Amino acid sequence: MWAPSSAASWLHEASHRAGLAHCQPQGGDDAVSLSRRQCLGAAAGGAAGVVAFGLPRAALAGAQIEEPLADSVRTALNAAIRNSAPPVPEFGSTEARLAYLRWRIALGERLQKRIPSSIARNDFLQTIWYETRRAGLDVSLVLGLVQVESNFRKYAVSSAGARGYMQVMPFWTRVIGDGDPASLFHMQTNLRFGCVILRHYLDRERGDLFMALGRYNGSRGRSPYPDAVFANQRNWKFADRQD
Repeated sequence: MWAPSSAASWLHEASHRAGLAHCQPQGGDDAVSLSRRQCLGAAAGGAAGVVAFGLPRAALAGAQIEEPLADSVRTALNAAIRNSAPPVPEFGSTEARLAYLRWRIALGERLQKRIPSSIARNDFLQTIWYETRRAGLDVSLVLGLVQVESNFRKYAVSSAGARGYMQVMPFWTRVIGDGDPASLFHMQTNLRFGCVILRHYLDRERGDLFMALGRYNGSRGRSPYPDAVFANQRNWKFADRQD
């Protein structure tokens, strides 16, 4: 099993030291019901249609909720976001590199209808592989999350204003980024924010993935969204065979 990177470990330690109480979603039952309806719609197949002329369009997804952050957590999140290392995979052996290439080829075939351009598809897979490992997350889980959140649409925008592949809320750019919400339409930036935020929520929930996914969607404690992500995760599992 791949061990979380130093960035993920630093974030985990900062969250643990902060000792923050679990915050319940704000906005009342209507907000929770909306998140549930949206994630169920995404699980059923996402929003239909094509992004015309590359312009943002609505996405069926919930929204992260802005919560108070301890200074140590804010600092760790900011550092995790600002690390500008390019998403270039590094391997300890030739076999590890070959395993990665087999994964990328297999997943590329599954992703072809959603991202037709081979260049864009390979860039996406390389980046999400890199960012999930950097954050200590399962790549198939994050791919399932992307399918539910945006159905792999780079310029997706939800009714709540969440943006991009992982439907990151703009307030995160103010809290831990450079304050530019437009940057969330940049592939690596969006995947970096999304993975760092999910890692943060997983640490807040002490490893409880069900609760962390609910928090990511703004529906903490509710089952439809985590269930949808887990169901879609199965689409992106990869069993390596060296035939």
